[in-house]
Amino acid sequence: MSSSPTSHETPGSAHEVKETEQVLDNPPSGMRGPQAGEATLQDVAGRDGRISPPGAAATGRGRASTSRSSMGYGGHILAVVAVAIAIGLIVTTDIGAVVVVIGTALVTGTILYVWSRIVEGRRRALDRTVTFAVTSAFLLAMAPLISVLYTVVSRGLERFDGEFFAESARNVVGAGGGAQHAIVGTLMITGFATLLSVPIGVLAAIYLQEYGKGPLKRWLTFFVDVMTGIPSIVAGLFAFALFSLFLGPGIRLGVMGSVALTVLMIPIVVRSTEEMLKIVPNGLREASYALGVPKWRTVVKVVLPTALAGIVTGVMVSIARVMGETAPLLITTGVFSSVNWNPFDGRMDNLPVFAFGQYKNPGAVAAPYIDRAWAAALTLIALVMLLNLIARLIYRRFGTEIR
Repeated sequence: MSSSPTSHETPGSAHEVKETEQVLDNPPSGMRGPQAGEATLQDVAGRDGRISPPGAAATGRGRASTSRSSMGYGGHILAVVAVAIAIGLIVTTDIGAVVVVIGTALVTGTILYVWSRIVEGRRRALDRTVTFAVTSAFLLAMAPLISVLYTVVSRGLERFDGEFFAESARNVVGAGGGAQHAIVGTLMITGFATLLSVPIGVLAAIYLQEYGKGPLKRWLTFFVDVMTGIPSIVAGLFAFALFSLFLGPGIRLGVMGSVALTVLMIPIVVRSTEEMLKIVPNGLREASYALGVPKWRTVVKVVLPTALAGIVTGVMVSIARVMGETAPLLITTGVFSSVNWNPFDGRMDNLPVFAFGQYKNPGAVAAPYIDRAWAAALTLIALVMLLNLIARLIYRRFGTEIR
């Protein structure tokens, strides 16, 4: 398109504009980027700078893909062979299992790095080696858990029967009897500890998150952190000393064990509840305040229902955490072979103390006592796993998705 020059244009400038438009419409080949299907200089040039035919780049990429695929299969085969060799050495030799596993992992990792370095290059070899190291560390961390679980299940199933759950150990010498009294005691002691710790922990968390300010909040947070790390035996000694002041020395009650477990549960409940309250969006609180709702009613009607599933999950996890404590219950509840339904009257046995007593003081024939100890340990693990499963189901079913 041509236009006549104005007072601001000259014929020469109009000609330059026209040439510029032609260059923009049809740029030289050196100014254009690669189009679909075109090979770039990097594609057709080798490492030494020489130009290769256009098809050589595609061929190189195909070979690299084939090398990575073969290396992937080879890595899997190498891992299977290493596991088989490790198992064979553990079964057929006297070398310790830990030494065999660590040695096999080091040798396998070295072979994998050298093989990948030759086939794929330094970067891929380093990536595969790090992936192998992380995976090996995870499996090594899981090995003790799997070993403990396998041992407890295999040894505990021998007495994991109806008699074990329906009868107590009263007047039982040798084979027979069960742990009904210990199961009842565990549920009673833990249940009463939950009734004591949950209200205190939830209210303390609400204060820290919604109302706390200044030095009092800092000191309360500090003491919660300290209580989280105290040994369980200290909680048992505290409960024993507290009740001895009022009821005299040598007293043993089920409620004493509940108080000891309460000391251990409160910081867990406080921390879990506080974290759940932190993730409630401030927009929900501000919307409630904008409607003229007072703060206490906002906390009760808006904040707590939003975080309820997470709070319940934290409570279930805290129960599972203290259910297997043995040291504080040895001091506070004592040993008792009959069913006691009243935590305020007399001694009350429980599963951790029952398993410890059966293992520590077997009779003339030790096998029945050891079998009862393993069955009690299996029952305790089953209760803890059940509580964790319930906590996960509650969170997945009733948890509020916060974006």
